[in-house]
Amino acid sequence: MTPPTGEAALGAVGLPKHHEATQSEKKVILASSLGTVFEWYDFYLYGLLATIITAQFFSGVNETTGFIFALAAFAAGFAVRPFGALVFGRLGDMVGRKYTFLVTMGLMGIATFSVGILPSYAAIGVAAPILLVLLRMAQGLALGGEYGGAATYVAEHAPNTKRGLYTSFIQTTATLGLFLALLVVIGTRLIVGEDAFKDWGWRVPFLVSVLLLGVSLWIRMQLEESPVFKKMKEEGTTSKKPLTEAFGQWANLKVVLIALFGAVTGQAVVWYTGQFYALFYLEKMMGVDGATTNVLIAIALAIATPFFVVFGWLSDRIGRKPIILAGLLLAAATYFPLFNALERYANPAMAQARVTAPVTVTADPAHCSVQFDPVGKNKFDTTGCDVAKSFLAKNGISYANVEAPGTGKGATISIGGQALSMGDPSLLAGDDRKAAITAFADEAKAALKAAGYPAKADPAAVNKPMVVLILTILVLYVTMVYGPIAALLVELFPTRIRYSAMSLPYHIGNGWFGGFLPTIAFAMVAASGDITFGLWYPIGVAALTFVIGLLFLPETFRRNIDD
Repeated sequence: MTPPTGEAALGAVGLPKHHEATQSEKKVILASSLGTVFEWYDFYLYGLLATIITAQFFSGVNETTGFIFALAAFAAGFAVRPFGALVFGRLGDMVGRKYTFLVTMGLMGIATFSVGILPSYAAIGVAAPILLVLLRMAQGLALGGEYGGAATYVAEHAPNTKRGLYTSFIQTTATLGLFLALLVVIGTRLIVGEDAFKDWGWRVPFLVSVLLLGVSLWIRMQLEESPVFKKMKEEGTTSKKPLTEAFGQWANLKVVLIALFGAVTGQAVVWYTGQFYALFYLEKMMGVDGATTNVLIAIALAIATPFFVVFGWLSDRIGRKPIILAGLLLAAATYFPLFNALERYANPAMAQARVTAPVTVTADPAHCSVQFDPVGKNKFDTTGCDVAKSFLAKNGISYANVEAPGTGKGATISIGGQALSMGDPSLLAGDDRKAAITAFADEAKAALKAAGYPAKADPAAVNKPMVVLILTILVLYVTMVYGPIAALLVELFPTRIRYSAMSLPYHIGNGWFGGFLPTIAFAMVAASGDITFGLWYPIGVAALTFVIGLLFLPETFRRNIDD
């Protein structure tokens, strides 16, 4: 066997016989990764421009209808992804990997471009938000089919001894897609100006995606079908009912459940904590300004992103399981000290005020809501307890709960010994209620300021090197759990159902367990009063995944997936 030439950088050696393809491994990795970067770019655009999109498409409907549309758009972004995994996973196992992820890319590209030319609510009325939600659903479905296809395609081209390394390049694509989306949005804003951007310039990043789509499709069309799938098709051993076989037979379903609860759920919460919740925590809880937060996160990502590849490479030598489980264990064991340190270095005045002027909320627990609001539309303004807790949580202020049964719907907060009352807002309506809540918030802000709580983090007091170090450690945990997981998922399942079987647990874990993390964590913070209490969600999920993975997850790195 003559190894492929010109691919020393990727170590293209040791290929099984049927891997002797005419296309290089480097081309396979580049084409697959570039296409996946493009899809993540499209997916992230909606999140980056959500405020402007809401103003363009949802502002003309009543509040109830707007809530329904916002919920539908949110669901399309996260909840719909597993359904895309089922639809395109089935297609990929029956028709082929190459053609399926060409379809997912085309669907994502068309949906994204269409958002850029979609008339606003002012132009076509209620049809605008309906069409937007449908396009967002198309994006969610496409993303649900893309990842499994790209990971499977690369893995089935890879030598058995380098599968972790090769698939780790796919694992960098979500971060690179976010970078690309940020770059295009920032560049467009600078070129056209903020006013023009809000009016029409926001459409440019969506329209530009058609160029990325053309390049990505052209590159992917040069590829051949996966040699493993091609061999299986020639032998007539493809699955006729991959979904039934993958999820309707206990032998395979058991592996799906082990993959989900013994690897992916923990990976998902670590991923979202390290890259999204850390950003949310710095900006919303610590009061660090958005531009500084984005720069600090970007530096940490730039430092840590290469370690996706490092841990993918290492997993080819020591196994997938020990690296993933080590990342989960480290995260569960160190999140509390790391986030506490993040507070000390990002906003030392806040940390000091928590010690010298503790805050308490006294209220009847029967009138305190669980503040879980995935789309951010609930105002939590019907009881004094909800108003007080929502205010404190949104301002990143830790507090202790004092239960006072039978005291009605009002609440009292104490800030360093100064008591402030919030009456029952349900007795008021409309502007009167808004005025009462605003007055309470103004009084509370003044009391917090007097007690030493800063409204925002002092830029000069932010210890940027230490914040970047902590953020880098958090992202390194992400690279440990995420870098080897594509290879693990591919190796867990036979070729005939691989696309379907690996895609579903990945998108349930990342779309549901991970995607809901910020809102679940914020609800836990608001309920408990401790700004770090929300970390119990990722810690609990990571710890449970560690135990299940330790007991039931098999090691796969020496498996031959070509059989």
